Amino acid sequence: MSRYLLLSLCMIFAVAQADEKTAPNQAHDLAYSLGASLGERLRQEVPQLQLQALVEGLQQAYQGKPLALSEARIEQILADHESQIAEQNALPSSDAAMETERRFLSSEKAKPGVKELADGILLTEITPGTGAKAGPDGKVQVLYVGRLPDGTVFDQNTQPQWFSLDSVIAGWRTALQNMPVGAKWRLVIPSDQAYGADGAGDLIAPFTPLVFEVELRGATS
Repeated sequence: MSRYLLLSLCMIFAVAQADEKTAPNQAHDLAYSLGASLGERLRQEVPQLQLQALVEGLQQAYQGKPLALSEARIEQILADHESQIAEQNALPSSDAAMETERRFLSSEKAKPGVKELADGILLTEITPGTGAKAGPDGKVQVLYVGRLPDGTVFDQNTQPQWFSLDSVIAGWRTALQNMPVGAKWRLVIPSDQAYGADGAGDLIAPFTPLVFEVELRGATS
């Protein structure tokens, strides 16, 4: 973890002690605001952080309880993480973005129930389907939500829409030809099957993998 975040944690511990002398509502709001501020920075620096483990470590350290990891182990982990961040910051922006994508895809691939399609596309079945599948030149009717790796929604619809498969990103073409009508899948699409090195304006940066929840309502061949 960077020194900046370590400093933030120290500030939280210090202010939390001072909170005991303030009004209950003010103490709650201050603690919540500090948590929200720290959470925003952690989300940017460590997108796949296990929040339950973070809270566990925070509580044990604050309450003076025995820690689950030795002091030496904690120091080594934090030093390794800070070194990794420093190395990433030293890379050219494109190299850094590709390394961030590589780590994100590796983390997603390791999750339970994830299957890999052609071209590195990852799918998790939310709801099975038993209907027809679209052909290479067909059309699909879908409900979908598209997110960036940090969870930000960049696109979605609230009513089913029809799309020609020859008009969508490559990752969709591959995935939706494998998807039966009635199914709902979570898709993780590598950047080279989405908007690649160019990105999409200010909305999607270069080398950004995309995460979709897609429900297939209809398909034609």
